[in-house]
Amino acid sequence: MKDILPDLCDLYPNHIQIAEPIFQDYGGRDHFHGEAVTVYCFEDNSRVRELVQTSGKGKVLVVDGGGSKRRALLGDMLAEKAASNGWEGIVIHGAIRDVVAQSQVPLGLKAICANPMPTEKKGLGEVGKTLSFAGITISNGDHIYCDRNGILVAKQPLALP
Repeated sequence: MKDILPDLCDLYPNHIQIAEPIFQDYGGRDHFHGEAVTVYCFEDNSRVRELVQTSGKGKVLVVDGGGSKRRALLGDMLAEKAASNGWEGIVIHGAIRDVVAQSQVPLGLKAICANPMPTEKKGLGEVGKTLSFAGITISNGDHIYCDRNGILVAKQPLALP
């Protein structure tokens, strides 16, 4: 395990945003960072499914599910696909499922909660949208850093200590 957020907060206090502490850690990696790829989708993970099938090297998928706890936006099969395509991690402002299986996937994963109910697949969602949740605003291309201490967002890449 590695604590990167406290050092980044000490080094760049005027260049960062810190998310409110509403997220839980579920993935097999305890810290991750990369360029944000944003998507808004409410109780429909169609766009998440599309994105995890693309190359994610150096990227973190940031999903705003409107904070819904009723349907899981990510399960173990999509997490495995994301890991195999090189995604660094996924942050979900919503729910996930298959938490035991996902804890074994080499992928950083933060979400609000777990719920076993799958989403509907209607092809809804918007990729590249600026998102606001948990006291932060994150745009496509921003940089996101995550560890067990929380979530940090910066407009430019930060030098890791």
